[in-house]
Amino acid sequence: MIKTTLLFFATALAEIIGCYLPWLWLKRGVTPLVLLPAALSLGMFVWLLTLHPAASGRVYAAYGGVYVCAALLWLRVVDGEKLSLYDWLGAAVALCGMLIIVAGWGRA
Repeated sequence: MIKTTLLFFATALAEIIGCYLPWLWLKRGVTPLVLLPAALSLGMFVWLLTLHPAASGRVYAAYGGVYVCAALLWLRVVDGEKLSLYDWLGAAVALCGMLIIVAGWGRA
């Protein structure tokens, strides 16, 4: 379960970076050269999703819970926004959903 969770967090980081870099280009006017590492990051995101042993729909559903947590941590660390109690509660609920789905892998 820990390995799967860490793999999901690495996957989320790859996706967020792959989307954040083009956002910087479009919104903040940074060099379009950021699109190259963005494409690599998104490619890594897709590859990381294939490393899970479950059916793709289950992987995507479970991954969504981790993505919520990772996106909120990104909001706090990179964007510098303070998280609310509702952010923390929502992240906890999403992460619990992921754990429930992953616990059922191989039992379906």
